[in-house]
Order: sequence, then structure tokens, then C-alpha cells
Amino acid sequence: MTESFPRLHARTRRFTLGVPRGFTISPDGGRVVFLRTRSGTDPVTCLWELDVLSDGATGTERLVVDPLALGAADEDLPPEERARRERSRESAGGVVAYATDRETRLAVFALSGELYLAELATGEVRRLPAAGPVIDPRLDPTGTRVAYVTGGALHVLEIATGTDTLLAEPESDTVTYGLAEFIAAEEMDRMRGYWWSPSGDRLLVARVDEAPVALWHIADPANPSREPVPQRYPAAGTANAEVTLWVIGLDGTRTEVPFEQEYLATAVWDAHGLAIVTLSRDQRSMRLLSADPDTGETTILREDTDPAWVEIVPGVPARLSGGTLVWVADADGGRRLVVGSEPVTPPSLQVRAVLDVDGDTVLFQASGDSTEIHLWTYHDGTLSPVTTEPGVHSGRRAGGTTLVIRQSLDTEGVTVSVRPASAGGSSIRSVAERPGLEPRVSLVRAGERELAAAVLLPSWHVPGSGPLPVLMDPYGGPHAQRVLSARRMFLESQWWAEQGFAVIVADGRGTPGRGPAFEREMLHDFTISLQDQVDALLGVAALHPGDLDLSRVAIRGWSFGGYLAALAVLRRPDVFHAAVAGAPVTDWRLYDTCYTERYLGHPDEGHYERSSLLGDAEKGAGSENGKQERPLLLIHGLADDNVVAAHTLRLSSALLAAGRPHTVLPLSGVTHMTPQEVVAENLLLLQLDFLKKSLNMTG
Repeated sequence: MTESFPRLHARTRRFTLGVPRGFTISPDGGRVVFLRTRSGTDPVTCLWELDVLSDGATGTERLVVDPLALGAADEDLPPEERARRERSRESAGGVVAYATDRETRLAVFALSGELYLAELATGEVRRLPAAGPVIDPRLDPTGTRVAYVTGGALHVLEIATGTDTLLAEPESDTVTYGLAEFIAAEEMDRMRGYWWSPSGDRLLVARVDEAPVALWHIADPANPSREPVPQRYPAAGTANAEVTLWVIGLDGTRTEVPFEQEYLATAVWDAHGLAIVTLSRDQRSMRLLSADPDTGETTILREDTDPAWVEIVPGVPARLSGGTLVWVADADGGRRLVVGSEPVTPPSLQVRAVLDVDGDTVLFQASGDSTEIHLWTYHDGTLSPVTTEPGVHSGRRAGGTTLVIRQSLDTEGVTVSVRPASAGGSSIRSVAERPGLEPRVSLVRAGERELAAAVLLPSWHVPGSGPLPVLMDPYGGPHAQRVLSARRMFLESQWWAEQGFAVIVADGRGTPGRGPAFEREMLHDFTISLQDQVDALLGVAALHPGDLDLSRVAIRGWSFGGYLAALAVLRRPDVFHAAVAGAPVTDWRLYDTCYTERYLGHPDEGHYERSSLLGDAEKGAGSENGKQERPLLLIHGLADDNVVAAHTLRLSSALLAAGRPHTVLPLSGVTHMTPQEVVAENLLLLQLDFLKKSLNMTG
């Protein structure tokens, strides 16, 4: 019996299982290490290696680590690892992260808190002794030692002798060494808190003290016997964790590396020296500092400023082989690759990330058209496109070998090709499940701002045969993008279309790919995202006359998309007739410092009320913005530690106080990710039932 799409969608973790990821190319370009589950429904991630040059055109894959063979079928994760996976949106199990030495001969990883070492050439895997449950193990570049964190303390283990050294011990229960704090992991994409020196004789270590951060509690109302889980949460306008940096020698000697700004964005320690990137609290200033690891003295190499905010771009700083700086900065209306002190890409090409520097060749992602992401190289003054076929591309490069990851609208799933410097090539198989439906996506530009939008109609619908109820299916917030030339982006949207909707996915102002000015129009006002959804709806209706029933328009979303969905029926009931809001941020004072203050500033600046949902709820049905009541379903995981359940509960209280009908669906034990299979499946079905009833859809 064929599984339904909702069940398969849930079992496959949104069709991500079986997709190869986490690539590392050996320095000679001859081998690729990667992660992949055995099948598209297997949640246990294994470690694999591809011999690129073994037989020319195909290469040879070899399974290096199977967690089941190590007795790790049932994971018992330390709380810190659960938190790390929540921050990284990791929904699979097994070997979900690993680290290698410089030569990619060895790999270390943690399974259920145990420390393991794999010799990639032989496939030998052995468990190493550790002082406690292991978090984020990392080999030193020479492959002789492993650093890891346990209980907030940083340890170094000598592989040959088994000698374990406690390098940095927390001074209190609010202090950790070597871990990324909540803000770094959730909002700055920094998932690590320590870095080895190139020679492996010392480490740069972040000391995090959460004592200044407000203490919140995540309760489990379904199990009143359980104590609430305490959590330090830096809400907008309140104190962040105190982060300091220390160079710690293997003998325990310490040298502080001081920095003045609020946030540590990233650090790099390579043959050219130690560099750190810091960001001011208001995020209008970013500094790149070089640091002397012997004295801790820092020098400002460059400072980027912007009256709105400075964007953190992945992959920088980096260096060419001779030490020339590689950076990304906004200039002349574009986000540009900077080599040395000069931009080397045109303003029309929006650089998204630096992926690798291989000698003097820089591999980076960039967009001309915001719906596509391509790979480019820069070498000795020359820009060259690596990918030209339509789609969304990522990749890696080392030893002259380039790995290209491609998604597109004309191919199913993800393809991974490996292109060595010599002739020939290899591919890495994806074993993801087929979704059983084919997205029928039309990418258009809608409205006066030519907003990027995707339109999906039922496979059985004949254009012009009659109007369909409309479902707006956005994320809509800054820093994230939904409208891309990749099928995987629209699998769920097509399922909704098959249920009888004309589905529109639209990216408004604030979303990336169209340049810094377009992103920064979001400054101080999240509600412009609602106007953009209205404009996209009307623009698409003009492009599809007779296909959209504007008297029956619903909207659904999660996180910022949930906020946007609730905002739509509260402020524009004349346009939107029903909404499903999942894990919505309803009061921005309850969301974290880094994200919220980047866009709305400090709460004292007075920009929060305009974007809050609570005031709209309290106005009542007879007010100017609430003349019509529209069905609203609020969904929230009670274990959510990112957008806490208080957001939905406070909105519900305000709606109740104003006498405004609505529905609340609490999810016991569910976090912001909703990875549980049964929950994920039934959430789709319950939303469908709610929207069909709300829009009077029959059949």
C-alpha cells in the first residue's frame, strides 16, 4: 500500500533523509568524506568515504561508520547535545557531525555521549575514554589529540596514551568553556566555541557566563510531576551572556584575547594567524581583528558599518595561500566579494557565502536572479562560473577537486557531482525517497515591486476552468528565502495544491538575494511583510485571471510565517479569510536579542508596538482593524525553547479578553522543529481540515 504524502513527508523528515551532506574533501582532492543515512526512511546517519579517483567516472563509496554496528540504535543524548541539535535544526540521528585532522586521515564523532575515532583508510573505529558525556569533539590538525566538552568543561585527550587533561573547568554552574551560547548558535550560525591552533599546541576557547541572562522555565503541563526545565533566555532588551576569549595552552597557561563589542561572530586560526570577527549590540558595526596568541593583543584589520545593520556572511574571513584577505562587504548597492581591499565581483552579483579557499582559488555562492544560487570561482583576477544550469547550488573545493550540490525545478531531489582537477568525475548517490507527487511550479514576479513568487495549481486543474480557493504559504521574514528554483522547496506546497488550493509562495522585502537595500527595508517594521503578501496575491491574480477565488483566501506559516499568518487575519480580514499560525512570535519583546534588535532596535526605541500582535487582538471585532472575524488556528509546541509557548498563550488571552473566537492546538513535548513522525503527519491533516471548513470547501 502506498503511503500518503503526509505520512511519507513525516517519516522522511521532509525528504531530507538519504540526502548526502556534511562533505569534507581531502587536501589532495582524492577523497570525499560525507554523511548519509542508508535509505530515505532511515533516521540513523552513517559516515561514508568516496574515493574520487579510484575508477575514473564513477568513484567508489565505502561505509566507514555504521552507528548500529556500534550499538547506538537507541540514542541517549546529553542535554547540551539536544540543545545543539535544536539550534542546528538537526532532525536525524547517528553520526550527525564529525571532525577530521588536517590530512583527513582520521575522524572523530560522538554517539550517545561516547567518543569515537575512525581511521578512514582502514575503516577501523574505536571508542576512546572520556571524562563524561561528550559534546563537539574535534581533532587537532596533526591528528594526535582530541578536544571535547563535557559538563561545560573543555578536555584534551592524547590519542596514543589515553591521557585526559582537564583544560578549562567552569567556575560556576552558569559558566561553560568551548560551547556556543544560545545567540551564537540560533542567530549567528556559530555552532562551535573553540578552535585549535595550526600546530595543535593550544586552543582559542570561548568562556560563556550566562549569569546575567534572565532565567526562564519550560514546563510540561501534560506531565505535572516533572519539574520545569530552566533556561537562560536573552529576550530583546535584556542582558546577553558574557563571552570572553582565551588562548589556552596544553599546559593550562591562559592568555585573554579581549574584544570590545557585544557578539563574537566567528574566529579563524590558520597558518596566517588568529583572527576574530565581532559585532556591536546594535549590529551596525562589525570588526575583523587579528590577535597575537602570545600576548592577546588585537589589531583592527577592518570595520564595516551600516546605519541599519551589517550582515554576517558565512565563510569569511578567509585567506589566499599568500595571506591575502578574503572578505564579503556591501558596496555600490551589492553584496560583493572582496579580495585584499578591493571588491572583485560586480554589484549585480549578490554574494551569499564563501564556501572554500583552495590555494589562490575562492569558491563562493552568488545570485544574479534571486531565485537561483550559483557557484563561482575567483582566481588571479578572473571570475568564472562553475554552474550555469538553472537551480540552487552549493559545494566544496580542495586539492583542485570541486564538489557541486544541485537542486532544480527540472530534476527531483539533490544531485552531487565531484569534479577532480584531472579528467573524469564521480557522483555521490542520494537515496532519498521519491515524494510521489511532482511540483508544478511557476516562478513569477508579482506586484509593483516585482516580488518573487511561486504559483502551484492542482495537477487536475485546467487553467480558466474556474476559480480555486487560495492558500498563501509564506515564511515571509528576513534572512530566509522560500522562492528558489528547487523542487524540494515546494513539495508540501504542491500537496496543498492537490487538495484543491491555488498555492502562492511569495518572498517579500527583507528576504535575501536581491541586494542589501531590499533586505533592509524591513528595518523597524515587520508588518511590511503583510503588505508584500497582499501585493503578491493581487499580482498573481492578475497573471492568472479566473484561476484564483479572492473571496476565499487562507494563509498558513510557521515561526515568522506563523506571525505573518496571524497578522494577516487580524489586520487584513478584508483580504484573508482564515489562518493557521504555527509557533508564532506574537510579542517581539519575548524573542531573542540578536534577531529582534537587528530589525526592530532596542525596545526603548519604540518600534515594537507596531509589529506586535497583542494590540491587534485587544482592539476587538468592532475596531477599525477588526471589523470582520476570521477563523484562526494557533499551534504551538509546549517544549519550544526558541519561540516559547507564552507567545501563543498571551495572544490567546488577549483574543479571549476581546471576545474574539479562535482555536489553540497545544503540542505536548514538541519543540520548534516538530520532528516527531506522528505529530508532523497529523499536523498537516488537521490544518487541512481546519482550512477546508473555514473556507467552506466541500468534497
